Amino acid sequence: MTTREVIAVVGGTGKEGSGLALRWAHAGYPVVIGSRTPDKAAAAAARLNAALAASAPRIVAAASRDAARQAAIVVLAVPFSAQVAAAEEISEELAGKILIDVTVPLIPPAVDRVQLPAGGSAVEALQRRLGTTVKVVSAFQNVSALRLKDLSRPVECDVLVCADDRAAGETVVRLARDAGFTAWSAGPLANSAASEALTSVLLAINRRYKVAASGLRITGVVDTAVVDTGVVDTGGVDAGVVDAGVKDCAAGDTG
Repeated sequence: MTTREVIAVVGGTGKEGSGLALRWAHAGYPVVIGSRTPDKAAAAAARLNAALAASAPRIVAAASRDAARQAAIVVLAVPFSAQVAAAEEISEELAGKILIDVTVPLIPPAVDRVQLPAGGSAVEALQRRLGTTVKVVSAFQNVSALRLKDLSRPVECDVLVCADDRAAGETVVRLARDAGFTAWSAGPLANSAASEALTSVLLAINRRYKVAASGLRITGVVDTAVVDTGVVDTGGVDAGVVDAGVKDCAAGDTG
């Protein structure tokens, strides 16, 4: 049996982080929920474990730094306003590890307007801050928290994975597919600016068309991992926006 990496989700008490934690545990990954408030993390873990089959690994809880210490892969699922502080709190535990940053620079009240930070990508800026010993990967920006908790259905939203370290990016593509997503390597970390901006575009579509969760599908690409599942559309040659998830504005706990 293949040994699966331990995944820590910092901000795992929030809607997005807890949904990702649930999906990975359902897929057989050991998951640790991290929060600045361990009691809050323990309560979230108990709720998620109640939704899992008895055969699935139990989700455990820890303070954010302890969670990061236990894991091979760390997910940062906090609001933009808490991104830097949450990452710096756990930074000593990140050397040599993959950090999946789910951050979207949403600035209320105009969350349906693109407001990228100076220099472009919020995730790329975090990579510069943390240094090259941490392999920062951008992913899951466009996935709605509303779609994550229903384990009976695949998530109808593609995941764009951006990374400067190719091997780290491919690892995150695998993790996303194991969790029930269609995922694509979407180039270097600088391209995360597009993923981050698209969330505000999707929120504007939601508002205009009165839907809860719009999202992305990539068409015109035949990927061997997708072919193996039998889910392939070879009729298109472009990238399309179709029915599927958008990030909840309150993406997660502040860490």
